[in-house]
Amino acid sequence: MNKYELALVVSANVEDEVRNATIEQVKELITRFGGTITDPGTCEKKKLAYDIQKMSEGFYNFIKFEAEATCPAEVESRIRIMENVIRFLIVKDGE
Repeated sequence: MNKYELALVVSANVEDEVRNATIEQVKELITRFGGTITDPGTCEKKKLAYDIQKMSEGFYNFIKFEAEATCPAEVESRIRIMENVIRFLIVKDGE
């Protein structure tokens, strides 16, 4: 199993329930494709480095998980079409 970290930026224009549901959907995707979440991370509202879709703030969440090599590609393909996700990045954790 490889270790990964997912950086997720969710729109600040959505309500708290929608934001939490989006983050839960992402966590469910990770577990559905065989991943194990080791650190669910915390959600913090921060200013974006530059405006994205006319938004200047977003909620950042960093999720650490362990999974086989095929899991990140499957998760990315589903996150890409999520409406409330502004940006995301999955990197292999080098610990």
